[in-house]
Amino acid sequence: MRVGLYPGTFDPITLGHIDIIRRAAVLLDRLVVGVAINRDKGPLFDLEDRVAMIEAECAELAQQTGIEIVVHPFENLLIDCARDVGAQIIVRGLRAVADFEYEYQMVGMNRQLDDTIETVFLMAEAEHQAIASKLVKEIARLDGDISKFVTPQVRNALLSRLGKA
Repeated sequence: MRVGLYPGTFDPITLGHIDIIRRAAVLLDRLVVGVAINRDKGPLFDLEDRVAMIEAECAELAQQTGIEIVVHPFENLLIDCARDVGAQIIVRGLRAVADFEYEYQMVGMNRQLDDTIETVFLMAEAEHQAIASKLVKEIARLDGDISKFVTPQVRNALLSRLGKA
């Protein structure tokens, strides 16, 4: 069984994230979406809300693809999380060259920690490559239209959290 781990903060989950999940689903038998607790980032949504949003957004995709998609919060090293969930593959999404430079370093470090776990990079579709959760939150704060970047359910949750619904 091919098990992959797609880690991130997902604050909130965007159409870019969903695109990577959809692409990873055809490569794997089981996909674990690892939700980083990362207190240093100061997420807008608490862990329970992020997990619930991801579960809701992935339910239909899991049915369509026939693979198991589970959401797993984690606060330890990424490589330890991969071991915990039995992942042989870490899935990372790339948007731009700047992402690659950071991810290249991470792969090197993770390979030093455990060379049995591979990292696979997936590019989001062109229309999703510029999407970043941080930018989506900023656009929403400034009353911009975020409907091209998130699902209607996530849009409503974000606007409600910002007191704009």
